[in-house]
Amino acid sequence: MEYRRLGKSELVVSEISLGSWLTYGGAVEAERARSCIDRAFDLGINFFDTANVYGHGAAESFLGDALAGRDRSSYVLATKAYFPMSPTDKGLSAAQVAKQSEASLRRLRTDHVDLYQCHRYDRDTPLEETMAALTALVDQGKARYIGFSEWTPDQIRAAAAIPGVARFVSSQPEYSILHRKPEPEVFPLCASAGIGQIVWSPLAQGALTGKYRPGQPPPAGSRAAGRDAAMLGRWQSDEVLQAVERLRPLADRAGLTVAQLALAWVLRRPEVTSAIVGASRPEQLDDNAAASGRQLDEDLLAAVDRAVEGVVGWG
Repeated sequence: MEYRRLGKSELVVSEISLGSWLTYGGAVEAERARSCIDRAFDLGINFFDTANVYGHGAAESFLGDALAGRDRSSYVLATKAYFPMSPTDKGLSAAQVAKQSEASLRRLRTDHVDLYQCHRYDRDTPLEETMAALTALVDQGKARYIGFSEWTPDQIRAAAAIPGVARFVSSQPEYSILHRKPEPEVFPLCASAGIGQIVWSPLAQGALTGKYRPGQPPPAGSRAAGRDAAMLGRWQSDEVLQAVERLRPLADRAGLTVAQLALAWVLRRPEVTSAIVGASRPEQLDDNAAASGRQLDEDLLAAVDRAVEGVVGWG
């Protein structure tokens, strides 16, 4: 496993990180989920990402239990807030940042997180109020650093223009071979401000693992065959899956699996610090972690672009 520094922070994180959306504290049985955490440590993964809304606190509670007893300095822990936790508990007002951060720390069984992130931008709260509340968390030692997820360039610039507040060190956008929206504006803007990218869905919700085949039903037991099928719909069209099929021989020639090719592709960008993956089985992490440190030559990158031409999303 190789490691990168997150933006202008002092956090050094693994190129592959482990997320907990739709998995831990919910769909994945607890013992198997714990085995994924153990395997992550064995593989050198030191960065764990969650959010209060994942399982309405269940993912944080699971991580709190699973990480208990481990040296707190041996891992980097990130969580987020914004989405509703109840009909009246939502957003990023000062009161909500204080309340939700305390609840997250309690569930995570720690006195601080390394990274506290705005899960989205709160249009109903003055940005100055949100930034002051986040700064208070840093000043109190409850968060070492702060970040955001899926903010627009104008929102990022507006936060940077507020004087006397803590500065963001991370951005968490969706980014993959099939979804490239952050490249034109968010990546260069953040790079100039010392903000690193922690990308989510680098495998396009499993489409870029190659396990889904055009014209065939999803494999039994896969997310696309279960309750998450509607959520994954945009990546399950035959057009998209045919493009993924065109990636398969390119991965083979490079000595990679399709998933490893997809992860190495996002990590080729110097702006990207880490790629968040989900895992319901430890062996999935074995495959994903092997993408760390892999270099892709220009001919291969050009071939990838040709393979997915016409299905890439930029907006």
